[in-house]
Amino acid sequence: MGLVVEQLWQPVPGGSGTYIAELTKALRARQVPVAGIAARRQTALSTREAGLPPMPVRRSHLPRTALYESWNRLGLPRAESILPGAQLIHATTWALPATSLPMAVTVHDLAFLRAPEHFTPRGNAYFNRSLERVVSEASAIIVPSQATADDCIAAGIDAARLYVIPHGVRARAVTDGQIEGFRTTRGLTRDYILWTGTREPRKNLLGLLRAFVILIEEHDDAGDLDLVLVGPAGWGDDAVERALLARLGERVHVTGRLDDDELAAAYSGARAFCFPSIWEGFGLPVLEAMAYGAPVVTSAGTCMAEVCGEVGLLADPASPREIADRLAQAIGPAHDELAQAGRERARTFTWDACAAAHTEVYNALIGGVV
Repeated sequence: MGLVVEQLWQPVPGGSGTYIAELTKALRARQVPVAGIAARRQTALSTREAGLPPMPVRRSHLPRTALYESWNRLGLPRAESILPGAQLIHATTWALPATSLPMAVTVHDLAFLRAPEHFTPRGNAYFNRSLERVVSEASAIIVPSQATADDCIAAGIDAARLYVIPHGVRARAVTDGQIEGFRTTRGLTRDYILWTGTREPRKNLLGLLRAFVILIEEHDDAGDLDLVLVGPAGWGDDAVERALLARLGERVHVTGRLDDDELAAAYSGARAFCFPSIWEGFGLPVLEAMAYGAPVVTSAGTCMAEVCGEVGLLADPASPREIADRLAQAIGPAHDELAQAGRERARTFTWDACAAAHTEVYNALIGGVV
């Protein structure tokens, strides 16, 4: 089976990259014969450094941009010419190979339809063309949440081809020493609220900053809290956001991207986690935060509410005051109970279960029964 793994060589692989790496590890652990498909290598990053398990990866002669355009416009090169002998192709992102084989496609979200203004004209054109191909060419469409499934149906995808398979989570062991090391390295002398992600408009960082101002100014037990922002810079310049960051000064710590061990320590040491994104396909950071015992405040009416179930504190992402009120609950007397409930909830999401469900789809496609 050929799995498109090129996302792992993107500058910011993001949640899609985590999904590809963890799914591939779990498939290999289940002895599913899987090989990667990627573009011509443009960096020195090895497959192991990219996060893949020991496995074959076959590369096109074309670099990424040319390969994606050729797949979408020319229908070449076919995946089976890159990976001879494959019986099935799994496109793990919007990079859909040309192929005559059965093809499963993972649609993480349809954010470009919900908010096209958050994407470039070129990006919107690429995503819309890929969606047209999903509708016409995909044998099965895998989505991580019911919210994304509903969006797919609204976009014209046949519900009979949709399979909702939630992501898993893999929590690392974290020692008190690692947590203290993170706090020392980052100059954290107070408890903190954590946010992680790529900074872009739909992540609603401005809403979080406004909520944090309300929290520390109006809630007595929150006056000694900091805010930690983890993740790459992303895009989207907001003057109001910059002004709030300046106003908050040393109360906000911007770390940039962290390695896996330091990120685990950041989650483990957080008093609460806040993720008020306007929309996501799954919201993996919410699941990760629960796995590490950080009470979660996130957005009502989104897939993140699916992930949290009854253990998350939900707020209207357009209401900083509501976000602040939920954060006050998360750091208050209910903190320990919320943390334990989150851990228990997170244990129900495993990459092995995710891989098992994918394998069922693969077997059905190869058998021609989907």
